[in-house]
Amino acid sequence: MGLRLSRKEKAALERAARAERGEARRYRRARMILLAGQDVPIATIAERFGTSRSRVTAWIRRFEADRLEGLRDLPRSGRPRKISALERHQAVQLACRSPQEYGLKRSLWSHATLAETLVEEGLVRSISPRSVGLILEEAELKPHRVKMWCHSKDPAYQEKMRALVSLYLDPPRDEPVICVDEKTGRQALSRSRQLKSAEPGRVGRFEFQYKRNGTRCLFACFNIRTGKVLGRCTKKRTRADLFSFMEAVAKAYRQRRVHVVLDNLHTHCDTSRGAFVTQWNRRHRNRFVFHDTPTRGSWLNQVELWFGIVSRRVLRYGSFASPDELVAAINAFVERWNSAEAHPFRWTYTGQPLVA
Repeated sequence: MGLRLSRKEKAALERAARAERGEARRYRRARMILLAGQDVPIATIAERFGTSRSRVTAWIRRFEADRLEGLRDLPRSGRPRKISALERHQAVQLACRSPQEYGLKRSLWSHATLAETLVEEGLVRSISPRSVGLILEEAELKPHRVKMWCHSKDPAYQEKMRALVSLYLDPPRDEPVICVDEKTGRQALSRSRQLKSAEPGRVGRFEFQYKRNGTRCLFACFNIRTGKVLGRCTKKRTRADLFSFMEAVAKAYRQRRVHVVLDNLHTHCDTSRGAFVTQWNRRHRNRFVFHDTPTRGSWLNQVELWFGIVSRRVLRYGSFASPDELVAAINAFVERWNSAEAHPFRWTYTGQPLVA
């Protein structure tokens, strides 16, 4: 074929051919030229890339004429943009503000509403909802979508959070660290039909209609070192139920000093945790050290991760004819977890600010 490549051109083509990112078209063209430089027949190159011989020949000629620059796309014809750069910035700026600032009785923007407001405010001369969508897509902006965010107003948030993070990342030696909480209002729902298993090309399905058969509360204690769980289901979530569960925890953990992560729910404490410190912990020689989670900081309690596993595997799609069936399913899962699946969670949060 007579196509000769310099060492520099060959290196540049090989980099383009190996690139994991970038335009697939340039990758294909670079591979074509490399093969042509190795005297591979044009017909073979065309067959390998699923194209025609004339297309391969055209790119070889482009390379011979302009070398590496010849592999780039030529400027395409078309009408110039009607929307100026300033007007595009105005559209993005408006999308980052609330519709209520412009007298609209709505919380979120739509493309049509943005287009109307841009024209009414004199920010653009004329624009269509489709153009607004393209501008926002280029800016990676989706004003019609929101995510839930919970902000804590606890003045001691940083202090409590960092204490828990330090406890998880560097737990005291020979002193168990356990996370305690309850999952309330677990409903025993019976479906009119059983869950249908997944099939090729079709996800599993469950019946929407259900019957409520009562609720139960799940208390759980998660050991961050072993992953073992102590669980108990109760009819209610009272302080007496919590004290009874904590007595079971005290029997299971007889070490001289035990660290307990717990939130400040009203059933967990009275003023300054007097209920625990004076009435319960003193009976156990004050060997339990309680660590509070911040207000709205329940995600810092590792037992919540285990609750999520129980919900996905047992509760969310289960069908229970009675509360007793629900309790039996939970107890069976706890037993199976402790015997075969128990493991500590890999805690990766180090206290750095979270992005909203």
